[in-house]
Amino acid sequence: MSKRGLPNNFKLRHDVHYVEHLTSKTSGAPVGRMIPIDKLVPNPGQPRIETGDLTDLISSIREKGVLEPLLVRPSDVGRFMIISGERRYRASLEAGLIELPCIEMDVDDRAVAEISLIENLQRKDLTPFEEADGLQALAEKFGYTHEEIARKIGKSRTSITEALSLALIPADVRDLCRRADIGSKSMLLQVVRQPDVDSMRAFVGTVRAGGLTRDEARKVRQGKAKKAKSYVFRYSAKNQAYALTIKFRKSQVARGDIESALKDALDHVLETE
Repeated sequence: MSKRGLPNNFKLRHDVHYVEHLTSKTSGAPVGRMIPIDKLVPNPGQPRIETGDLTDLISSIREKGVLEPLLVRPSDVGRFMIISGERRYRASLEAGLIELPCIEMDVDDRAVAEISLIENLQRKDLTPFEEADGLQALAEKFGYTHEEIARKIGKSRTSITEALSLALIPADVRDLCRRADIGSKSMLLQVVRQPDVDSMRAFVGTVRAGGLTRDEARKVRQGKAKKAKSYVFRYSAKNQAYALTIKFRKSQVARGDIESALKDALDHVLETE
């Protein structure tokens, strides 16, 4: 792989995946070209805050080059702002490249914001909340219907509607979900389908206390499930002089939980002497 960012004997191409909806709005066709890396500047309005771990991408670029061109538009004199491909740009800097394959587009600020959002939403590593907030921004900024977003993102309308519903979960309930280790989309959908915010908080507490599966959580939401039985630890002295019982709120308890409960009880006894 050469320092120009392309494998040897590799011709520059552009991927319709990123530009098909832009070409229909512009009179000129996108122009593919090699651009010096020091002439590229990141988009200050980039919706992605964290670029994540670039280690694998850097290794891939060092071995194979940049196979997917960046989308750019003319910025200051002799410079180009990155519309999409900032992770490839930053990884290429680390890999020591001097030129990158780019698709130069003549688009306005609205189109730049639109394609930046769409590119982020096509990532595979988004959390359900990141996806929900990105879709919400796309709907609010550009007035897209669920059907229009589905076409642009390449997902079903039902999937988009479900994902957008998660944006309705308030910040404090989101924090409760994180603490309860509720991170899957299916479980979060059970949370957002509660009738009000207080019910959301109570539902998360129930899931956390009971260690419920998705199906069990659905039954709880629908009022069809019996409350999970609490785990009870019992100990009787060999001489029958006393018996000890500890009742947990959870239905499943690890040995460490029992040890911690016994230690807390002993500490309480010692403190009250």
